[in-house]
Parts: sequence; structure tokens; C-alpha cells
Amino acid sequence: MNSKIYEYKDEQNWFIGQYSETDSSVYYQEEAKKTYGSLVRDLRSLLDEGSSLMLTVVRIASSMALVQFFLEMINDQQQHTYEASSHKGAVLVTEEDRLVLICLPKGGLTVSEFFGEENNHSAIPGDSILIATRNEGKTKEFSQMFAKLGLKVENLNHYPELPEVEETGLTFEENARLKAETISKLTGKMVLADDSGLQVDILGGLPGVWSARFSGPDATDQKNNAKLLHELAMVFDLKDRSAHFHTTLVVAAPNKESLVVEADWPGYIGMEAKGSNGFGYDPLFIVGESGKTAAELSAQEKNDISHRGQAVKKLMEVFPAWQKAH
Repeated sequence: MNSKIYEYKDEQNWFIGQYSETDSSVYYQEEAKKTYGSLVRDLRSLLDEGSSLMLTVVRIASSMALVQFFLEMINDQQQHTYEASSHKGAVLVTEEDRLVLICLPKGGLTVSEFFGEENNHSAIPGDSILIATRNEGKTKEFSQMFAKLGLKVENLNHYPELPEVEETGLTFEENARLKAETISKLTGKMVLADDSGLQVDILGGLPGVWSARFSGPDATDQKNNAKLLHELAMVFDLKDRSAHFHTTLVVAAPNKESLVVEADWPGYIGMEAKGSNGFGYDPLFIVGESGKTAAELSAQEKNDISHRGQAVKKLMEVFPAWQKAH
């Protein structure tokens, strides 16, 4: 056992932890103790015999964030491989194929709520969200983001029988709603759809909602990037090549009003493609005043500042309340 200090901090949560040779102790505000005290007591049951830790909760808004932080310390110190997922308001802790802990919300859950109408006990349950895309790059980004909420992520490649939803809307929100609400009705699942695009100022906002098919019906990322460079061939000053990525996220579920969030990511269109990460227009999109293209950023760097990353952060702030609402 070492004396390593662990810390997790974002806008809404801040935790500090350390293994200790003395008795376990937890410090937090009285309101946080009322809400999360039982959760911490449950998590302590995962400590190896004779182990203890000191935990300081400076601020907290998410039980899942606290669970993820707690498990990170235990996995590091005790060589476990615990993972957390959410299910119907409960937090499930698993290790490989074993369910080792269920942390229930205050007031508990009915059996039918927890297991669902099919009451299928044959597999460990877990809330999932279906991303309305077949793009594995986009799915990977969303998977990393939703993992913080303990949500499993699927995409349309898991449902080859589903029809393609025509994006006939004239705005990003119209297209995102079409995809999310149509697929949710067909599957009965919670579905997230995004309509994202690049808007170049000197082109009047093009390619906009046509970003994915800018170069025609057989469009590819390479063809789209080539067409964009051609359209800007006579624009030599970088300041005149200003642009921004926009994204609108819509989450739909049966018998619920859809949830909508939006975000923008400003930058410029470079003179040539650079970088091998990302997808779409990332190799051409110069991020703000950084001089780097989006394709030169790591996945984590991009998730922290991109239009999609910003939109998901906004989504995370309102998603738990929306998910619980009837």
C-alpha cells in the first residue's frame, strides 16, 4: 500500500483520496453526507480486509462520478478490475462477469423497475444508450464520454435491420430530431442523435447540414475535404477562412419530451490537411488560435474542447434530471 494522493475535479465534482494506515474517514458538507453517505458506506465494503482510506468530498453533484473515483483508487491499490454502470437509478459494480455490489437510490426500486417487464435475470442489466450513427469514430467519442455516467453505448451497426432515416431537415435540430425520435419509436430504446457540421463564414455557412455529403451522393471524408479546399482556393488569408463546427444533440425516449443541447467550436480552415486523428474535416480545421488541426489533437484533448465535447458536457448537466423525469 502506498501513500499516493488521488484527485478528481471538474466543474461540479471535486474529490481527494488517500489510502491510510489509520481508520477510514470521510469529510464532506452536511448536505452531501445526507445524500451520499450511504453510498460511501456501501463502497467501503469493497476494501480489502485491513485496508482503509481517507476521502474528502469538496463538492459533489454526481454519485456515478464518486463511484468511479472510489473504484479508481481501489483498482490501483488492490489490483482489482472493478467497473461501474448505472441501471434504473442504481449503480452496479462488477468485476469481469461478477456483480459485486448494487448501490440503490434513496427509497429503493421496485423489482419491476429494476429488472423491467421482461424480468430477464440471465444477464447483468445496465442502462444503455443507442447512438444513431454507423460511424465508429463518432461512437468511440461518445463511448468515452458516456462511460463517466456508467452508460453502455451501442450504435446502428448493432441493428442492421433498422432503415436509414432520411435527413430531410433544413436545420441541425430538425435532422437530429428526425433520427433520434424515429429510431426510438422503432426500437423502444433511449436514442441519442446528433447532427453536426462545419460552417465556413465566407461560404455563407456551407457546408452546414450538408457537411457529410458536401461532395455529392458518393461523398467520403477525402472527397469532402478536397471540395472544401477547392472552394477556398482563392482565399489566401487565414482570417478570411474562419469557420466553426456546430453540433446539436437530441436524446429521445418513448413517452418523453426529447432533450436538446447545442454547442459551437470556432476555428479556421487550413491550407492543407494535417494530422491523422479524428475524422471528417478534422485534418483541415485549425482549432482557434492554436495552430493545430483537430486531427493533431489526442482523443482526450479533442473531447475536452470540441463542439461535440462541449455539447455532451451540457448534456451531462441536464441528462440525469431528464432521465428521471416521467
